[in-house]
Amino acid sequence: MTTDLLTLFDADEATMRKHVAEALSGADDGELFIEHAQAEALTFDNGRLKGGSFNTEQGFGLRAVAGEAVGYAHAGDLSVAALKRAADAVGAVTRGYSGSYAAAPQGTNKKFYSDENPIGQPSFEEKVKVLQDIDAYLRGKDDKVRQVTASVAASWQVVDILRADGHRVRDIRPMTRINISVMVGEGDRQESGSYGSGGRIGFGDFIAEGSWQYGADEALRQALVNLEAIDAPAGTMDVVLGSGWPGVMLHEAVGHGLEGDFNRKKTSAFAGLLGQMVAAPGVTVVDDGTIDNRRGSITIDDEGTPSAYNVLIENGKLVGYMQDRQNARLMGMAPTGNGRRQGYSHVPMPRMTNTYMLGGDKTPEEIIASVKKGIYAVSFGGGQVDITSGKFVFGCTEAYLIENGKVGAPIKGAMLIGNGPDAMKRVSMIGNDMKLDTGIGNCGKAGQWVPVGVGQPHLRMDQVTVGGTQT
Repeated sequence: MTTDLLTLFDADEATMRKHVAEALSGADDGELFIEHAQAEALTFDNGRLKGGSFNTEQGFGLRAVAGEAVGYAHAGDLSVAALKRAADAVGAVTRGYSGSYAAAPQGTNKKFYSDENPIGQPSFEEKVKVLQDIDAYLRGKDDKVRQVTASVAASWQVVDILRADGHRVRDIRPMTRINISVMVGEGDRQESGSYGSGGRIGFGDFIAEGSWQYGADEALRQALVNLEAIDAPAGTMDVVLGSGWPGVMLHEAVGHGLEGDFNRKKTSAFAGLLGQMVAAPGVTVVDDGTIDNRRGSITIDDEGTPSAYNVLIENGKLVGYMQDRQNARLMGMAPTGNGRRQGYSHVPMPRMTNTYMLGGDKTPEEIIASVKKGIYAVSFGGGQVDITSGKFVFGCTEAYLIENGKVGAPIKGAMLIGNGPDAMKRVSMIGNDMKLDTGIGNCGKAGQWVPVGVGQPHLRMDQVTVGGTQT
């Protein structure tokens, strides 16, 4: 498979450049985005291989930007004829409009992940064997295990971006992931636990025996903890959040509100607050797409802008938004490398990469010891957020009572309820153990899904509303 996707069209590069330049004449910005993608997934459930898939797709998207308007057309046919039809469609936004085509993104020589295609390495048989071994290992570990589900997935994406000014960039993006879920039971009661890991690297690190055994043990540990859990109390209380994956609450409750389009349209709870205190002193939040091999890392975004380390909140003060090229231009700001799209049939928009809070100076033990009565939330499941109001609800998948500064009984059914900007002002202690998640995050926005990373240190948040199941 060639990584020079422009050669897949039935015309030479000079001809393609001419067609793209003509299609985007009069536009403020835009590009031809070409993609070739492969994906593979295997699922082992209840003692047998239950699912397997492999698919390949390729196509292009042509975008013309004129002020606030966007013309977009896409096709799975890599031909000049299809490109001309797309040009006719996107030209609707530039008819009668005379824009000044934006300068090309700055180039980069950096690459944050390998070009190796993880699909087919190791073989199908070897991957199935690993899934069988995970199933057998967990069933032999504890007689309370009732069901095991394990899956592996890999993808390989090649993108080629050509602008009307002739600027061209290419990128190759591998991805792998392994997930393990365990159901345990005792009598009529059943509870589950899960663990996943992944990143922009080959399968080797994730399916090595020591690696999958750790993940299997963690999934089983969480399930057994939940089997002993009591109903969660409800009320207003102090909450300690664990490090790593609990940063998903930061991602949802704060991160989306700091994306440029919501702020340009003034539909974010953070709109118009640049330079103001929006979090407690000591709280610094960044979006960083430059971390080697992380799930949310990208060498360039889907407009060709190099990814960057972007400070969003600094010591409690709002200092920046995440921007694609269109919203940055309309807001008089610089693009930040956050213009992302799910694939060639989708328009780019401001999206997060790896969003996390920097560490502080407290140990996790100090933070827990400071709470007389509260909740220790170690892991989260699903949640809901309203971007305009900032209101959120998050369910805990592993949580404990804190009583007199000590971690007590595990609890089930705990829900954290609050408002993003308000919650950030309730942070009173920040741990020194900042950690990123294990590489499992996906983010949805406007019907598009992209891989992301989250992270944070241990945090204490004062007087948070907790919904519970205790009667």
